[in-house]
Amino acid sequence: MEITWSIVLAAGLGSRFGANKQLAALGHQRVVEWSIEAARASSHGVVLVINSANIEDAATLNADIVVTGGSSRGESVRNGLKALPDSATIVVVHDAARPGASTKLFESVINAVEAGADAAVPGIAIPDTLKQVQDGPSGKEVKCTLDRDTIMAIQTPQAFKRKMLETAHADTREATDDAALIEAIGGTVEVVPGDATAIKITEPSDLVIAAELMGLNQ
Repeated sequence: MEITWSIVLAAGLGSRFGANKQLAALGHQRVVEWSIEAARASSHGVVLVINSANIEDAATLNADIVVTGGSSRGESVRNGLKALPDSATIVVVHDAARPGASTKLFESVINAVEAGADAAVPGIAIPDTLKQVQDGPSGKEVKCTLDRDTIMAIQTPQAFKRKMLETAHADTREATDDAALIEAIGGTVEVVPGDATAIKITEPSDLVIAAELMGLNQ
């Protein structure tokens, strides 16, 4: 039997947001609480990785284990991995700043790993035209137009075989998401349908959008 634990990352400083976005109010609870709630509903346990400046707030959050984050995203994930119980075989990594991620989305990536994938991520199609640019004589100029049918926007939660994720993090390399580390060591990363509701909170205005998408304004 697979044992799934989720690592919820809430250690960012929120420099673009102007405050700790994970603790910002969203509806009747805080941003991080929505993420923990979805993780708990689909996992056997939850590890919360939080900024050391906010460690006192952790006592009010429904996590099984709390650890402090590191100086980078990768270090924060590694801190979370070290805190996992030995029984955990599947690990889900989720950015707390995506409060709209549903339990169904968690279950989709977990099911893909249970079925044999080394990792699974949610992806959504990109409707805009995408162009690769390069430096020109007076600024940026278009180098070529990319085939958007081969490109997707990748979200969290992302699920992994525990041993594979630990191997990927063994050399302490950094990436914008953990799936990129799995790619780098030759692992398979399956893409499941993402959810437009799972937007990432980056600016204060994103809270308004998230509330609307999550139906919190009704």
